[in-house]
Amino acid sequence: MTFMQANKKRTGWIGALLLLIFHTGMAQSPANTQLAPMSLSAKEAVDYALANQATVRNAKLDELIQLAKNKEVSGMALPQLSGAGSFQHNPIVQKQLIDASNFSDTVPKGTLVPFAFGLKFNVLGEVKFNQVLFDPSVLVALQARKTLEELSHRGVQKAEIDVKVNVYKAYYNVLSARKALSILRGNLTTLEKLLGETRETYKNGLVEKLDVDRLVVQVTNLRTEETKLQNLSEVGMAALKYYMGMPMRTELTLTDTLSTAEIKSAVAVEKFDYSQRIEYQLLQSQKKAYEYDLKRYKYNALPVLSLFGTGGVSRASDVFNYFDKQTWYGYVGYGVNLSFNIFSGFQRRRKVDQAFLQVKKTEITIEDTKLGIDLEQTQSTSNLRNNIVALEAQESNMQLAQEVYNMTQIKYREGVGSSVEMSNAENDLLTAQNNYFTALYNASVSKIDYLKAYGKL
Repeated sequence: MTFMQANKKRTGWIGALLLLIFHTGMAQSPANTQLAPMSLSAKEAVDYALANQATVRNAKLDELIQLAKNKEVSGMALPQLSGAGSFQHNPIVQKQLIDASNFSDTVPKGTLVPFAFGLKFNVLGEVKFNQVLFDPSVLVALQARKTLEELSHRGVQKAEIDVKVNVYKAYYNVLSARKALSILRGNLTTLEKLLGETRETYKNGLVEKLDVDRLVVQVTNLRTEETKLQNLSEVGMAALKYYMGMPMRTELTLTDTLSTAEIKSAVAVEKFDYSQRIEYQLLQSQKKAYEYDLKRYKYNALPVLSLFGTGGVSRASDVFNYFDKQTWYGYVGYGVNLSFNIFSGFQRRRKVDQAFLQVKKTEITIEDTKLGIDLEQTQSTSNLRNNIVALEAQESNMQLAQEVYNMTQIKYREGVGSSVEMSNAENDLLTAQNNYFTALYNASVSKIDYLKAYGKL
């Protein structure tokens, strides 16, 4: 594929991407008041965020800006053609004194005569041509284009991964809160029914008022917890929409569910390479860019060679008669320019030193990043394993607490259990349920952190 064909191909998909970004922005305009309800899984929510979230869209625009800069650099190697024209009117032509004896032997020496070197009207039209034959800075800039494109593309990937992490965590946070709310409402329904039955029993004189009051306190506490969870769910949904780049007034339904089996589906990574992490890829691309900087400063010691050409026409006259058919005088010139630095106060040497040290600094950062990735993987693996164990334990404990609560409720209804036992069983169940919801959310978040640590998001 020729350079021109590659340029045309790239221009095509750049235009398509610009159109997509513009269309997405218009779709989210406040003027668009008709927002259809949406039902999204966690994966679909991530896909929506990658297309609409402001951070990702800006990163894509930065990539397009870099591509446009690369085209600008490419233009530096192409011929430069410029034109100029001027019209000058000299009402009073500047005069200079000359010795007339230089032009005639009959004139006494030292006879000074004013003489005008010019005419009142001057017109000039000129075209200039310049072509760089060899310029170290242009050469290195052309070589660095691919690396800079790669660097900007890595920036897009980094933004996408960050958005994925935020969306997944926000999605699971809402699911956890809603699951807790669902179970709590079930408990509240059961307890309200028991409260109604106890009140009837109290009217018949079979239980004390203290038993009724204890149940009222429990119902009130559950309703308070219900309000808290409802608020948590609504705030979590708002955060999810923000991370997705979705208008707040959109009605969103989450279709996924949280379960222990789903969380345990995180597949262990058999082989890992640091290049799978976007942070490592970004640093490698950045190092290449700094190496090109170093190369550019080193090459600045070489000369610059360029070809130039000039052509134009001019005419001068004491009267303004340019619309008459008169003679215009043309001129053409061309040549080669060669320029180089002989001594620049050691500035180039110091710039080379700075660029070299920047490369070394990036190498140290890469090594530190590798250590950080190792630590992150160790922590995420340990957290995921421990959180799954804790989740399984809390799930079993919640089921056991539910069974104890059910048996205590049956005994209470049959008159062989006290309200104190009922209250204790209720508190134990709520504690077990809260522990389960916390473990469920922690395990889901640790799964996301684990996948991110191994470059699988």
